[in-house]
Amino acid sequence: MKDLKYTKEHEWLKLEDPSLKTSKNAYVGITDFAQGELGDVVFVELPNIDDEFSQNDVFGTIEAVKTLADLYIPVSAKIIEINEALEDQPELVNSDPYNEGWIVKIELSDSSELDSLLDLDSYNELIS
Repeated sequence: MKDLKYTKEHEWLKLEDPSLKTSKNAYVGITDFAQGELGDVVFVELPNIDDEFSQNDVFGTIEAVKTLADLYIPVSAKIIEINEALEDQPELVNSDPYNEGWIVKIELSDSSELDSLLDLDSYNELIS
């Protein structure tokens, strides 16, 4: 998806309003590739609202039938919303990773860190 930024750890970030260069809020989730590698997701450990993280910090975990993986925050940020639907339906990460399966909404602390993330072409090279 062209309007997303990606990490080497297979998280994606979508600015809430990409048309605004000063957009401070973004959604974070895991990529379709990552959910496919994990298999059936059975639990997502979410952070608390107002928790703050530095870029690449672990902000939660995702549990699949056969494995447990850390979730890494793509940029320094404060958690402003969590996807509460995942508490009852963690499988949304599998069925719709870029929309209903988002994990957290964040407020960016340093938007210059967006420059360190991958674009779609670079991410596709990474996973091919």
